[in-house]
Amino acid sequence: MLEAIVHGIILAFGLILPLGVQNIFVFNQGALQPRFRRAVPVILTAAVCDTLLIAAAVGGISLLILSIGWVAPIVYGAGIVFLCSMGRKIWNAAAPAEGGAKVLPLKGQVGYALSVSLLNPHALMDTVGVIGTNSLQYIGAERWAFAAATAGVSWLWFLGLAAAGRWLGRVDASGRVIRLLNRVSALLIWGIAVYMGVQLWRPF
Repeated sequence: MLEAIVHGIILAFGLILPLGVQNIFVFNQGALQPRFRRAVPVILTAAVCDTLLIAAAVGGISLLILSIGWVAPIVYGAGIVFLCSMGRKIWNAAAPAEGGAKVLPLKGQVGYALSVSLLNPHALMDTVGVIGTNSLQYIGAERWAFAAATAGVSWLWFLGLAAAGRWLGRVDASGRVIRLLNRVSALLIWGIAVYMGVQLWRPF
């Protein structure tokens, strides 16, 4: 049991640490919202979505769906369009101090968080292909302990990410650091889109 939990924690950190659309959105909302509690809906939405995806992957549902030959190419193709669009939005996002940053209302936060959590094919493939596959070495309670550990990391990570964004939003009065992070993040996202484009030309 302990081995499964430790494995889940290490694997989850390895997957969640790289910058991505979901991480950037949670971080930016932490920086932009006037109070930390205003970013809580984003944190909860992202964490719940990750938990549901992990449960589906470990339960074998998502693996079964992606085993259908024509599904993966469609997911990758949609992912390229999605990531290119998100990268452009992040690149053009204004820093808080520049007066152009958009503070989303509750519905906007939840809706956007849902889109970057559930419509990001790169994250979906990581969850299904990596977490789902790694869970197969465990059975019964150990498998779900593994799933709980990976989900727990997501909850703690998003909470810490929003808190870090809140702190940087206060410290970086000029907004230059946040804007620089957005530009770097956009480049990384476009890089992921290119990688997925290469994968799309390979047989699944």
